[in-house]
Amino acid sequence: MEQAINSKVIDADAHVIETEKTWDYLEPSERKFRPQIYGSPDDSTRQYWVLDGKIRGFRFATLTEQQLEVESKKAGRSFRTPQAARELDDVDLRLAHLDKLGIGVQILHNTMWIEQVTDQSDAEIALCMSWNRWMSDVWKKGRGRLRWSCVVPAMTIEESLRQMRFAKENGSVAVCLRPLETGRHLVDPYFYPIYDEATRLDMALAIHIANASPGFLDYLSPRYDKGGGLAPFRLPAIMTCFSLIMSEIPRVFPDLRWGFIESSAQWVPWIVNETIRRSGASGQRIPRNPLNAFKIYITAQTDDDFPFIFKYAGEDNIIIGTDYGHTDASSEIDAITVFKGLKDISDSAKRKVLSDNPRALFAL
Repeated sequence: MEQAINSKVIDADAHVIETEKTWDYLEPSERKFRPQIYGSPDDSTRQYWVLDGKIRGFRFATLTEQQLEVESKKAGRSFRTPQAARELDDVDLRLAHLDKLGIGVQILHNTMWIEQVTDQSDAEIALCMSWNRWMSDVWKKGRGRLRWSCVVPAMTIEESLRQMRFAKENGSVAVCLRPLETGRHLVDPYFYPIYDEATRLDMALAIHIANASPGFLDYLSPRYDKGGGLAPFRLPAIMTCFSLIMSEIPRVFPDLRWGFIESSAQWVPWIVNETIRRSGASGQRIPRNPLNAFKIYITAQTDDDFPFIFKYAGEDNIIIGTDYGHTDASSEIDAITVFKGLKDISDSAKRKVLSDNPRALFAL
């Protein structure tokens, strides 16, 4: 009975942590692009991916379960995950952990691509394909419970489309794009071929918090405050959601589904109200519930004000995730259990957030 209940719960924001094994899927001619991992002499837990002599992408500190327990107590939220499970060296261990957490299916997102990985198109093609092949193998071992959002070499549109097709055939349910991608905003018509192909393949667009603009990332990174990733990573996602609603894209691609991942949902009332308020001056007619009308889904956190959010978003476009494998402000391994226990949300709304809505977003 418990397994039947868990099979309905979808963790819409889970992660894999890339390891050296991730790059074993490079073709022999592509091995010159293989990232190297280096440790910090001052901190044994800190590692960096290096490509072409530069630190690239993103890698979380490698912590033991005991260290994660200490960090969890400091934050008041659980981060504790087995290393072999979060790095997917042991898929069965990951699945067993999902059973303990009450999760049926996880949607897996990358970690490294939260920042720019390379500025060379040939390297981007190779690294994306290696990552997608790696996840293809994970999916084959995951008994249908580990679905994923593919990474695409957005500098090369035709290759992006090819890798999307491969990913779709191998368990992927979404295409990951960053709010700032190849020096462009996602409302740029440059990306329309990707949107058209995603529609044809019945794949969602997963806009995970990220920043692929090194200059903008450096400008927004906190120096004197402790704001962490809010400005450099979350704000671009919020800006992109606003721009999407105000753009022609929902009308040009009316069947395309969008997921804004790991940005919380507390900002939704502000953005919805702003789009409606500004639509008159722009000559557009924005629906009273643009998220529902335009098939936009937002991941929430357990401490978001759900009744207030539902007032603007309704109950049909909010999803939730654990941020499995990470240790930041969004991470909460037992988010599903905590959400189920919230008192100010109806059982029907909980069912939608935990199951119906992510099932609709990812076409599960």
